[in-house]
Amino acid sequence: MQRKNSLLKKKNGFAMIMAIIVIVIIGTIMALSISLTSLTTKRTTDIYLYEQASLYAKVAAERALLKIAKNDVSINPCGFTGDNYQLGGIYDVNVSVKYVYTNFPIGCNAAQQLTTITTPEQNGTVMLDISVSVNNSTIDTEPIRYFRRTLQKL
Repeated sequence: MQRKNSLLKKKNGFAMIMAIIVIVIIGTIMALSISLTSLTTKRTTDIYLYEQASLYAKVAAERALLKIAKNDVSINPCGFTGDNYQLGGIYDVNVSVKYVYTNFPIGCNAAQQLTTITTPEQNGTVMLDISVSVNNSTIDTEPIRYFRRTLQKL
């Protein structure tokens, strides 16, 4: 003859409670993993955009030096004043130019002059302020801006 145990009836209720607790714990872990995945994706996108902006700043410096070199310095030594343009429809590039001479030529106005120096070694130098920023709000959620200041010898 089989014995009926009242303890088994209590175990059925306990198993249901344990199953609910396990489901809640697994659901919490899955919610945390989805949250971390979305944060990682956002960080990866921000790092990519920032690194690309830094490379575009170097490109903008070389482009500004090319435009200065193409300008005839005997006619207008301070002819290139700066540039604003877009790259790929995502990045806004702003280049500001200031010149450094021992004696400023007649063609340079006061807005283009940074300073007057006395050493001939520094004569004919240009200071470039380059700002690259992301202008597409669908790509990034926070503003990404890279600024670069460089001195270049003409």
